[in-house]
Amino acid sequence: MLTGLRVVEFEGLGPAPFAAMMLAEMGAEVVVIHRPGAANPVAGDRNLLDRGKRSIVLDLKDPGDIAVARALVGRSDALIEGLRPGVMERLGLGPDEMRAANPRLVYGRMTGWGQTGPRARQAGHDLNYIATSGALWYAGAPGTPPLTPPTMLGDVGGGALYLVAGVLAGLVQAARTGRGTVVDAAIVDGSAHMMALLMSMGPSGNLSMTRGQSLLDGPHWSRVYACACGGWLSVQCLEPQFYATFLGVMGLGDDPCFAAQHDPAQWPAQTEALAVLIAEHPLAHWAEVFAVSDACVAPVLRPDDAATDPHMAARGAWQGEGDTLAPAPAPRFDGVVSQVADPPTRGADSAAIRAELGM
Repeated sequence: MLTGLRVVEFEGLGPAPFAAMMLAEMGAEVVVIHRPGAANPVAGDRNLLDRGKRSIVLDLKDPGDIAVARALVGRSDALIEGLRPGVMERLGLGPDEMRAANPRLVYGRMTGWGQTGPRARQAGHDLNYIATSGALWYAGAPGTPPLTPPTMLGDVGGGALYLVAGVLAGLVQAARTGRGTVVDAAIVDGSAHMMALLMSMGPSGNLSMTRGQSLLDGPHWSRVYACACGGWLSVQCLEPQFYATFLGVMGLGDDPCFAAQHDPAQWPAQTEALAVLIAEHPLAHWAEVFAVSDACVAPVLRPDDAATDPHMAARGAWQGEGDTLAPAPAPRFDGVVSQVADPPTRGADSAAIRAELGM
C-alpha cells in the first residue's frame, strides 16, 4: 500500500518503533537510525519492532553522521522520532531545519505528554499517561486499585496508532499540495480521545463517574470469571438477545434473579451467583459449551494458546512459535498476503545506505 515511500525512524522505545513497524508492514521503506553501542535494553539486538526495516548505525554526536542523517531525511517522505521535546532541535534535526530542506516532509513526533504543556519535558510511562488522561479510571472493580494494563492502551492505542494515522494523513496532504506537516502525537491526547466511545454513553445514563456503576464496568454480564482449573472466561453479552442466549446456555433463562439485566442494585448479587456457577467447571468445559453460541463468551487465552485457537489459526493472526512467536501484520488489504519479516541486526544496512546516499 505504501510502496515507494521512505520513512526515517530515529531509534526510541515503544510506540514510535511500533508505528514505524506498521508503516513498514504496509510497504514503506523504513530506515531506522540505531545508536552505536549497546542494543535496545528492553528488546535486545534484534528488536521485533524493527521487522521489515533497514538499519543504519549513526552517532548523532558526530558531525559526519549528522550529515548522513540529514541526507537521509532529505530523501525521505516522513520522519518518526520519539525523543523528549527539544532533543531533535538540539541535534539540528528539528522540524524547521528538516522541512526547510524537504518541504514535503511529514515530521512525526511521538511523546507521552506532547510537545507543549507543563509536563512536556517530564519523564513518564504508559501507566502515568493513561492515569492522567482519564483512560485508566474504569480499569478495575470498585474498591480495588485500577489494574495496570500492559503497554497497549497508552503506548500503542493512544500513541502509536494515532501517530500512524497522523503520518498517513500528512502523506495524503503532501501528495495533494506538496506541503508536509508536523504530527504531534501525544499519548495523553490519544488515550483521552479513545474515551469518546465510552463517554458517548453518558447522555443515555449508562456512564457514571463512580467506578462499577457504568454500562461496561459494573454488570455481571461484562466481566471475567475464574474457572475450576484456574483459567478465565470473558463474558460481555450487552444486547438483550445475547444476554438471553447467555442465560439459556447457563440454564438460567427462567431464573428471576437474572431477569433484570440493567439494574445496578442487583449487579453484585448476580455477579456473585455467576462466579459460583462458572467456578464449578474448568475452562475447557465452558469453551465447549459456548463454542457455537451467540452468547458473547470467550476463554482468556495466553498468546501461545491463542496461536493454536481454531479461529486465530485460520486467520494466521499469530506466526512462529516459542521465542519466535509474533503477531501477523494488521490490518489486511485485498490481494496482499501478510508476512512477518525478520528484524535486521543493528547496522546491517549501514554500508548499503551510505553508498546509496553517495557518502
